[in-house]
Amino acid sequence: MDRIASFKAYDIRGEVPSDLNPELAYKVGKILVNYLNCKSVVIGRDVRESSPELASALSDGITDAGSDVFDLGLCGTEMIYFGTPFLNADAGVMITASHNPPEYNGLKFVKKGSVPLGYDSGLHEIENMILKNEIPANAPVKGKVISKDIMKEFIESLKKFYDAKKINPYKVVVNAGNGCVGPALDQLEKNLPIKMVKVFHDPDSKFPNGVPNPLLPENRQPTIDAIKKHNADLGVAWDGDYDRCFFFDETGNFIEGYYIVGLLAKSILKHNPGEKIVHDPRLTWNTIEVVEKSGGKTVVSKSGHAYIKQKMREVNSIYGGEMSAHHYFRDNYYSDSGLIPFLLILQLMSEENSKLSDLVGEMVKTYPCSGEINSTVSNGAEKIKVIKEKYKDGVIDELDGLSVEYPDWRFNIRISNTEPLIRLNVESRQNEKLMHEKTEELLKLIRN
Repeated sequence: MDRIASFKAYDIRGEVPSDLNPELAYKVGKILVNYLNCKSVVIGRDVRESSPELASALSDGITDAGSDVFDLGLCGTEMIYFGTPFLNADAGVMITASHNPPEYNGLKFVKKGSVPLGYDSGLHEIENMILKNEIPANAPVKGKVISKDIMKEFIESLKKFYDAKKINPYKVVVNAGNGCVGPALDQLEKNLPIKMVKVFHDPDSKFPNGVPNPLLPENRQPTIDAIKKHNADLGVAWDGDYDRCFFFDETGNFIEGYYIVGLLAKSILKHNPGEKIVHDPRLTWNTIEVVEKSGGKTVVSKSGHAYIKQKMREVNSIYGGEMSAHHYFRDNYYSDSGLIPFLLILQLMSEENSKLSDLVGEMVKTYPCSGEINSTVSNGAEKIKVIKEKYKDGVIDELDGLSVEYPDWRFNIRISNTEPLIRLNVESRQNEKLMHEKTEELLKLIRN
C-alpha cells in the first residue's frame, strides 16, 4: 500500500523540502477543512526557518477551502491546545518538529475541543485523498486570515493550576534552548515570586546552541553550569515547542522523567484525593507506590499522546504522565503542557519546604531505573521474540511492546513508532547493581 513518508503515528513530520514542503502543507490544509467541515482553524508555528513558509501554504489551503484561519504566529504547541477551544475553532494545527534537527519540520493536529487527530483518527484518510489526488475544489468564498495574540489569556489560564502566593522566591535557571518558550516565560515571570536566570532565551531559527532537546546529555551541560554558577534552587529546560520540560535539582543533577511523574501525581493528589492517574507501562513501580500512598488510583495506558489522552477521557483521570516528560492534565483539555509541570513542582517544593533532590532522592533509591536506552535495529520484531522466549518465566504483559516482571526487577522493551529503534527501560527494587546488570544483559541481546 502506498504511503507518504512524512505521515507518522501522531503527526506529519519529516525533512524539508523532501518529505514536507509548502505544496503538501497546502493540500493538507484544504483537505482538513473538508474532512472536519471546519468554519475556523487555529494555526501556530515554532521558530524553525521553514515554519513561516509552511504556515503560509497551510493558511492558503485552509482559506481556499472556505474556512477562516486564526493565526497565533510564533507559539508553543500547548497554545494550540488552549487556543482551539478558547477561540471555539473546529481544528488546530501546530507547525513544529519539536526536538528534531533544524532541517526537519512537521504538522501536529487537533480537532474541536483539542481532541487529537492522529493516523488512526483522520490522518490516514487525509493521506489517502492526497495519494488519490482527490484535492477539493476552491470554496465559493475564500476564508479570512485573522491574526490573534492570545498569550495573555493563555498565561492567565495557567493560574487554575497553581497559587503564586504559595511559591517561595526561588532562584531558577530556565533554559529555552532558543526555542519558543522564552516569550511565554517572560509573561509568566510577572506572576511569580521567583528570580529567573535565563539561558539561550531568545527564539532563534539557527539553533546556535544546538537543537532544543534536553534528552541529549550533551545539551544538558549549559543548564548544569548555570545552576552551579548562580547557586540556583532548580533548573528547567524545554524542548523546541515547549510541550515538554526537564528538571535538574539544585546540584545540577538531571532528574529522569519517570520520577517527575510520581512527583506531579503526589502534588495533584494532595489537593485532589481519590482521583485517577494514568501512566505508561515503561516504568511503573514508583508511580504505583506514590499514587497509592497519596490516596489515588493508577490506570495504565499504552504510551503515546493519543492513547494517554483517550484513556484519560475514558476514566476521567485528572493527570496522565509519561516517563518521556509528556504530562497531561484534565483541566487543560486532557492535553500535555511544558509549563504546568514547572509551576506544580515549584509549588510542591515550596509547600514541602524541600529541595528537588530530597523530593526525588527516596524514589531514586527505592526504584533505580536505567532511563530509556535506544538501540538502532532493523529487525525489531525478531529481537522482541527472542527476548520474550528468554524471559518467559517472568510475568509477561504485551499492552505496549513487551513488559516482563520479576519480584525484584522488571523491564519494558518496545519498537519506536517513528524510527528504526528499540527502546529499553529497566528498573529494580532497591538494587541499583541488579538494575545495571540486567540492563547490560538485555542490551547484549538487542545489539548482538
